[in-house]
Amino acid sequence: MRCVICGGLDIKDKEVEEEIKVGNDIVIVPVNVKVCMGCGERYYDRETMKMLEVVEEKIEKKQLKFELLGNVLKVKVSGVK
Repeated sequence: MRCVICGGLDIKDKEVEEEIKVGNDIVIVPVNVKVCMGCGERYYDRETMKMLEVVEEKIEKKQLKFELLGNVLKVKVSGVK
C-alpha cells in the first residue's frame, strides 16, 4: 500500500485516538487503523468507521458511560498586557 498523500510505503497498524465532539466536550475513542509513518495520514476500514458511527449514536442517546481524564480550561486574554 502506498500513501495517497506523500507516496510513502511505510504504513503500519497503530492505535490512535479518534475525537468525537459533544457540545463543549470531546470524547476520545481509541481505534486501530493504518497510519503512514511519513506524513501521519490515517486509513480507516469500513468496520472501524461503522463502530465510530455507532459510538457517536450511543453518545447522543446517552447510552455510554465515560471516564473523566482531566479538564480543559480556557482563558480570556483580552486586556492582558
